[in-house]
Amino acid sequence: MSDLNSHMDAGAQRLLEESLERRTHALDRRERVGNALFAVGFLVAALLIPVLADTDRPFDPLTALAFVIALAAVTRIELWGDAGYGVPSQIVFVPMLLLVSTPWVPLLVAAALVLSRAADAWKGKAALGRSVLGTADAWFTLGPVIVLVAFEAELPDLAHWPVYALALAAQVAGDGLVAAAMVWVCQRIPPRAVIGDLLMVARVDVLLAPIGLLAALAAADEPVVALLVLPLAYLLMVFARERESRMRQSLELGRAYRGTALLLRDLLEEDDEYTGRHTEDVVGLTVSVAERMGLDEDLRRSAELGALLHDIGKIAVPDEIINKPGPLDDEEWAIMKTHTVEGERMLAQVGGLLADVGLVVRASHERWDGGGYPDGLAGEAIPLAACIVSACDAFNAMTTDRSYRKALPLSVAIGELRKHSGTQFCPAVVDALVELVLEGEAAGAADEPAWELAVAPEGAPGAPAALPAPRPA
Repeated sequence: MSDLNSHMDAGAQRLLEESLERRTHALDRRERVGNALFAVGFLVAALLIPVLADTDRPFDPLTALAFVIALAAVTRIELWGDAGYGVPSQIVFVPMLLLVSTPWVPLLVAAALVLSRAADAWKGKAALGRSVLGTADAWFTLGPVIVLVAFEAELPDLAHWPVYALALAAQVAGDGLVAAAMVWVCQRIPPRAVIGDLLMVARVDVLLAPIGLLAALAAADEPVVALLVLPLAYLLMVFARERESRMRQSLELGRAYRGTALLLRDLLEEDDEYTGRHTEDVVGLTVSVAERMGLDEDLRRSAELGALLHDIGKIAVPDEIINKPGPLDDEEWAIMKTHTVEGERMLAQVGGLLADVGLVVRASHERWDGGGYPDGLAGEAIPLAACIVSACDAFNAMTTDRSYRKALPLSVAIGELRKHSGTQFCPAVVDALVELVLEGEAAGAADEPAWELAVAPEGAPGAPAALPAPRPA
């Protein structure tokens, strides 16, 4: 998880937003079927354990009810991670394993989870339909119960600590595997995307398990005494709410950055209609190229916002230079070249995420061979997001009508990209861009070709310098 005092990384922000939104919506068909399958599978296993277990331990309904209510309360404390949250259930679950009839614990935990989800639905924090299938989240109970029953370590006794450690390992492993399977089956989220959350949940479980064990040992003769640990749950709730608040603030900050970027884009379009339209085209192609290259979500976001704002500094360039139909003289060209630095300066004043995007904007006219501006960066010293913006910018400028020339044929534009691959443009970016354009052409996308979703080259306002054009930009 990224530092919450900074901006949240793109993948974490997307997953968290999806998680929060998903909770308030009714289950879709995939989620209903997936959750139902996991719930039924759990119930079958949970019912078999008491039937097959050889135990003479009596079942006290009042004690069981007290633990169910306590666990339902504790599971409403949400310790947020990147894509979801964990709960400090161990402080009640571990005593429950050793103080209530162990074979019945999975079913009791399932009842507590349904009760907790129903309370969330009543308060409007989750869709009602999600509470019914809360039993699907009780799979973590099966591993430790099976271990304790198999080794006849169902009573609190410190001499059983190796079995308790094995039970905890079974819980962590089983919970991780089932949780990863559930997000894949129900939401098509790959397990690697939630590995951070699974590790966070495992860490919380491991750290709180000894506290639960101590409570169980202290309450061996009077099980309900173990619930005196609940004040700790209140303290965890305070910290959890503070963390959730900070994460929500981080989400809002991310949305504010994007809103600011869109506002700046609108200002640019109002100042110069062509540049604004050109920017929109470049953004689409930049996103497509970044995805084609398999970049992580942070880099894709940087490329997208860099494309959106790569020309923002042109607000400070006089209109007579921007729209001049003929070649720029040396003085005008010097002024035009300041737009990348001016763009970075504007975004640095906004700060946060957009200050990082400002580095992409500043480097959007650098060349792979070091002959660009303003810093003469070369090769991998140029931010990859800026390399993508530069190539897409050039391609769009070549394939659209400009104030000083008509659009070039697609084949000519592709030829120019290949010609300048390794000198003006990053070769990997050119390969991805050309593949994308040719695929779009082959797919018959002539009405709305993919290559119109791009940014500009140097021979026009916003185009890379080496491409053949009547004048620089």
